Amino acid sequence: TEKERKLTAYHEAGHAVLIRNLPNSDPVHQVTIIPRGMAGGMTMFLPQEDRSYESQNHMMESLVHLLGGRAAEEIVFDTVTTGAANDIEQATGLARSMVTRFGMSKKFGLIGLESVESQYLDGRAVLNCSDATAAEIDQEVMRILKECYQEALELLSANREVMDQLAAHLIEKETITGKEFMQIYRQAKGLPQEEPEQTAGAQMKAAEQT
Repeated sequence: TEKERKLTAYHEAGHAVLIRNLPNSDPVHQVTIIPRGMAGGMTMFLPQEDRSYESQNHMMESLVHLLGGRAAEEIVFDTVTTGAANDIEQATGLARSMVTRFGMSKKFGLIGLESVESQYLDGRAVLNCSDATAAEIDQEVMRILKECYQEALELLSANREVMDQLAAHLIEKETITGKEFMQIYRQAKGLPQEEPEQTAGAQMKAAEQT
């Protein structure tokens, strides 16, 4: 329905705008509101370099943009939907691993609280702590997610005009490329558009003229 198209467009616009505004994120490759499997739409980005390790800063930013779709729904529609279910699941798993496995929590420090058994089979994670500590882990995961969600809300509110324009383009075209996304973003922000890249032939001609 048109209502669902608009909701999906803002959901994906929320992801894309946050990716662009987070300093350690990879560039947007494509944004679409065409359904893919269980997903109503998708925002894709391409790593600029191969990574063997993930930094804490990058992982925290991943949490922020994972929660961007839900934040966009709340800002624009003053309600939320089930559309962010997969995003929330991914964000929760990542935040939990940061606390229990990667030593990225100030509360617990460098203690390994969880181990992954049968990594190449079911990859089941097992806690290595008491029930009381497990409850504290839940609280720490909730704290991290709450802080990241608040950052998502603040960034999207500050970039509402960009989000509106991007959502309008998605409703009209359904899919935009990373280059088109940057053109929309720059226009909405009043930034100069990048010069188009010259072909090899044009570069040689320019060199001959100089």
